[in-house]
Amino acid sequence: MNDTTPDLQLLGALALELAPGTHAEREALPQADAGALAQRMAQDLAGFASEADALQLVTVGAHYDVVELLRPGWSLHRELDQLAARAPGDASGRVIAFGAHDDKLPGALTPQPEHAGGPLRLVPFVLGGDGAIAARVGDVFERDLMERGMAGAATALLAQDAFGMRVEHARYLTLHDLAAMMALQYEHAGLAPLWPVVEAALLEPDAEEWLESGPEPVVHYADREARIALFTPQAWRERYAAQAAHETTSECDKLERAFEHFQARQRQFAAVLEAHGIPVTFVHCDKDNDAHAELA
Repeated sequence: MNDTTPDLQLLGALALELAPGTHAEREALPQADAGALAQRMAQDLAGFASEADALQLVTVGAHYDVVELLRPGWSLHRELDQLAARAPGDASGRVIAFGAHDDKLPGALTPQPEHAGGPLRLVPFVLGGDGAIAARVGDVFERDLMERGMAGAATALLAQDAFGMRVEHARYLTLHDLAAMMALQYEHAGLAPLWPVVEAALLEPDAEEWLESGPEPVVHYADREARIALFTPQAWRERYAAQAAHETTSECDKLERAFEHFQARQRQFAAVLEAHGIPVTFVHCDKDNDAHAELA
């Protein structure tokens, strides 16, 4: 997939879309239930590409929010991969499922409570093994899962019963599919200007990306962190007063409200970036023309 993906691995998730107004009763499954769900997932994935049977499937009996999967270095999938690497024996065709013991999941697999309760819950999986087989299966998944990756009815029902949730749709997606879906959601939520920063952190973590257009906050992604310019009121007026001039009839009130809106937008951007596991630093800027130099 890219340089941050573990070698010869295919990363994806079983996406469970919940019925409106419902939530899961359980976030983690005991080992036996996790293993049963993993076996169903393995059968489904082999149905999309028969050679997937020859690869090792690693998953966990837990569900997560999209932002927990879309983080630099694919940290949740990498944790699965590293935990599975400790298992002895031949990995070909093996299914490994991590479940909870005394209500605790191993390693860093515990879902974050601040991201619980969303309408889309994801059970991550890692497929790996022979490089040639993985490449062929990966091509099929990237081409087809978005269009025809519906989970089997037995898999959806098992997940519904095990997690105590009402599942309306269950399907498989690659991480690239999930990223494309998130980009569309951010566009609908008015966050499209921030997506290139998130995308750079995910796909090219050592790259550099600037957001410094229009009325939006100034953000510079570099050195694997996002730096956001924190303007004084005067510096903000120097940079943004022209855009704010058309908001209301009272110039004093309009500038005050526009500045408050701008600060709220900064906090929103910071919250989104941090949810994706991207470190955020606010950089104080006393003058408009200092912003680029301070954030560089």
